[in-house]
Amino acid sequence: MSKVVVVMYVSMDGVVEGPSWTSSFWNAEHAKYQHGQLIASRALLLGRVTYEEFVASWPMRDESDAFTARMNRIPKYVATTTLDKAEWNTVILEGDVVEQVALLKSEPGEDLLVYGSVTLVDHLVANGLVDELKLFVHPVVVGTGRRLFCDGAVGTTWTLAGTAAFSSGAVVLDYRPAKAP
Repeated sequence: MSKVVVVMYVSMDGVVEGPSWTSSFWNAEHAKYQHGQLIASRALLLGRVTYEEFVASWPMRDESDAFTARMNRIPKYVATTTLDKAEWNTVILEGDVVEQVALLKSEPGEDLLVYGSVTLVDHLVANGLVDELKLFVHPVVVGTGRRLFCDGAVGTTWTLAGTAAFSSGAVVLDYRPAKAP
């Protein structure tokens, strides 16, 4: 059985939208961490907005580094109700996203990695499909923008499974769903 692992860039004030504010914190430590997450995964699971941002950029990049080559070759699944076709080694999830992701999770293999895709993540968390939530917190207050969980999100409880600290001041808070008492 596969796990759904979310890696989400977030500011100190909870903003996840348009994470260009992370670039000044990016360094070799971040790259190593992200490379490890990607290598440990059998596929990417993306929402439409993140997919469209990625497909507009990644396929044109030089594949001389292992991360870019892996990003371009790894299978991708996109949750969308508006796209009719997809490129870049991508399958559109048709029908009920919860059912489709549950089916993907039931298959043997490595993780299903979610980058960004905040609407999808909200939906997956609400339906108990996220196994690991890795919040990559950056030491910046953005002020405005979409927050990780929308107003009215389903309440959930999480257990801290680990942390990773980087010289840039960013940290990863690695959470798992708390087990019911």
